[in-house]
Order: sequence, then C-alpha cells, then structure tokens
Amino acid sequence: MSEIQQFHTELNEAVDFIKSKVDFTPSIGIILGTGLGSLVDGIEMVGSVDYDDIPHFPLSTVESHHGRLLFGNLRGKKVVCMQGRFHFYEGYSFKQIVFPVRVMKALGMETIIVSNAAGGMNPNFVAGDVMLINDHINFFPGNPLIGENDNKLGPRFPDMYEVYNRNYLQLAKDIALTQNLRLQEGVYLAVTGPCLETAAEYRMFRRMGADAVGMSTIPEVIAAHHQGNKVLAFSIITDMGLPDNMHPCSIDDVIRIAGEADPKLRDLIAGCVEKM
Repeated sequence: MSEIQQFHTELNEAVDFIKSKVDFTPSIGIILGTGLGSLVDGIEMVGSVDYDDIPHFPLSTVESHHGRLLFGNLRGKKVVCMQGRFHFYEGYSFKQIVFPVRVMKALGMETIIVSNAAGGMNPNFVAGDVMLINDHINFFPGNPLIGENDNKLGPRFPDMYEVYNRNYLQLAKDIALTQNLRLQEGVYLAVTGPCLETAAEYRMFRRMGADAVGMSTIPEVIAAHHQGNKVLAFSIITDMGLPDNMHPCSIDDVIRIAGEADPKLRDLIAGCVEKM
C-alpha cells in the first residue's frame, strides 16, 4: 500500500468513527491555542469526541491543552472545535500535526479559524493584545506537504498568495471596531520550541519582518490552504520579546496572560463567525 493509500485509509477510518458518534456537518473549524478556552462556553453543543478514541488521531501532551473535538452551533453557524492541538516539539511529524485539519475538511469544513499564544516583538504591542495574523514566516525545519503529493487534497505547488483570506482580514477589523477592541495586525513566525527565544533570536526575527513568534499554527494553515480552506488566524500576545528590555518569562505567565485576554479573542471570533 502506498503512502497516499495508507493516508486515505486512516483518514476514512477516523472520519467514519467520528460520524458514528456525531451526526453533524460543520462548515467552520476552530483551533484553540494555549489558554484560549472560553469560546467553548458560547457553543450550543451537539456532541464531542475524545482524541484518544479517534483512530489514528494524535494525542496532545501539553498540560494546558484538552483533547476533544467539539461539535455545535456558534452564532448560528455549524462549527467543529479542536480543544487542544499538536506541536512539533511534542515529537510529532508535520503530517501528524495536520491530520486533524484533514479530518475536519473531510467532515465538511470550508473555513478554519486558528488561534495561538505568541511572544510579541513589535514594540507597539503590549502583553494581552490580540494580533490579527496577515502573513507568516515558516521557521520550522519542514513542511506538512513534503513527500508525494496527494492531488485529491491539493496541488503539488500551492501558491501562498493570500494565505490569510483578505475578506476575513477586513471582517475581523470591522468586528473589532464594533467591539471597541484594539486589534493589532502583523506577521507571525513559528519556531520549533519548546524553549523560548533568546534576545539575539528575537532581534533576528524582528529584523526578518516578524511581529510575533510562536510554536504552532503554520503547519495547520499550510495544510488548510493546500486543501482549499479559507483561513483566519489570531495570536494573543502573552509576553514581549524586546531584546534590549528582556524579563524572565515562564509558561505559567504565558497561560495566565492568555487566559486574561481570552474573553477579547472569544468575542472577536464569535463575532466573525456570525458574519461568515
């Protein structure tokens, strides 16, 4: 059996299992990042499936990440929500990291909204800000599309023009304005982690044109773009990586600040979903 055939076998087994548990066709997928969980409270739940029950699904090893696919209605739209995501630093391959994105597409997803916690490098930002991602720099040592291309999923050489949907970027700005939310905008750069960055690395990344740095999101966005999904993405700035004004930072600080800023991003995402 070829690698592509094996993938489709595993994909079909995962999708069939989920459909046996939840009779629901979501049009919007949402990935919740570190400390970003209150959006779940606004979803009229139809059902949920634990990751460890889904065939071939990876399992999140990060303490702050739950491990469930949630299905329900948010502001009148059918959504599937990943409560917990997967990271390269956990030891997963890029294909494993994006497997849930492939599954959500097979379930009916047309649009994906991705969120994360990130370190800010733009001196105009402050911890607790929400940043709308308008572009990215892939600093991972790989790509989920490496290997034989599956033409059923997408093209061999996907154009990365307008990865982050232009109409949704404007929608997010409009919704933020109505909510009196100060919405930052910028370029997200992703590294492997799990250690945070040095002052020299922050300085380099800033010179490269990045406004925020994190350890996720880009593999999922690449896979979603490859398979024709529209993408909207946000970062919560949980700490500031200003090389000439560095301070100690722990993961507890990151989770705490993400949690404090969570209601702002929750309302923004919900408002965007309503207008999609």
